[in-house]
Amino acid sequence: MANSSSITEFLLLAFADTRELQLLHFALFLGIYLAALLGNGLILTAVACHHRLHTPMYFFLLNLALLDLGCISTTLPKAMANALWDTRAISYQGCAAQVFLFAFLVGAEYSLLTIMSYDRYVAICKPLHYGSLVGSGACAQMAAAAWGSGFLNAVLHTAATFSLPLCQGNAVDQFFCEIPHILKLSCSDAYLREVGALVFSVSLVFGCFLYIVLSYVQIFRAVLRMPCEQGRHKAFSTCLPHMAVVSLFVSTAMVAYLKPPSISSPSLDLVFAFLYSVVPPAVNPLIYSMRNQELRNALRKLLSYIFLKHQ
Repeated sequence: MANSSSITEFLLLAFADTRELQLLHFALFLGIYLAALLGNGLILTAVACHHRLHTPMYFFLLNLALLDLGCISTTLPKAMANALWDTRAISYQGCAAQVFLFAFLVGAEYSLLTIMSYDRYVAICKPLHYGSLVGSGACAQMAAAAWGSGFLNAVLHTAATFSLPLCQGNAVDQFFCEIPHILKLSCSDAYLREVGALVFSVSLVFGCFLYIVLSYVQIFRAVLRMPCEQGRHKAFSTCLPHMAVVSLFVSTAMVAYLKPPSISSPSLDLVFAFLYSVVPPAVNPLIYSMRNQELRNALRKLLSYIFLKHQ
């Protein structure tokens, strides 16, 4: 029986058994990772360089792109390295760092998505008060609150998880150090502390989700009362990408964490974890650029500048 004091490394779940499939997975993940780096990097550069995008909505989008970059960089590079070098090992310290960073970035991202729904609510339902309610100082404070809440979430879960005695070996049935799978390694009478922390976090997540839903109920009521079709179209074009990102983020995470144990299996857990940890950071830039004309124009100018510079 192993305990946490004797464990120096964990063994992650391998994506494939044969060398050919491992290399195929490496190539696939490398493509996804590079796409995420490119998409989020372009959004960061476009928002930073174009003065027309120096507004609260794009300030929060810049923060979202930073969090997406951090989130996918926490999990995917180690999985790619393991696939490339045909290993499953991750050090104890590396696993703790993964848990901390992932909890930090995901917690901050969800808080930020909640703040972005507030920004859209004020912009559409209280436009005359927008400058006073969502000024530059308020934006900085809200962004700091989102990052701070993610940090506190990470400290809480990392401390609770790695203070548990681990009695069930060191094999984590996931491609990164995910808290529920580490809990399966703990002694049966010791994991309730972290389960309590998870329940607390789920309650906060549900409260934020309820706030987002209620905000969009008010937003759509206000939009449908607009007499101008152009105004309705512009309002929808700024709200629908955010709704799509929230839906993708929440639905994949809920399926991963709340699915019935009866349908749980290592391969299914792997798919769901991939969906909520890798897919959103990779597709969020595409979602935001599809319907946002201002962002598309800024990206087009940026790409034209980069292309001409290298001629």
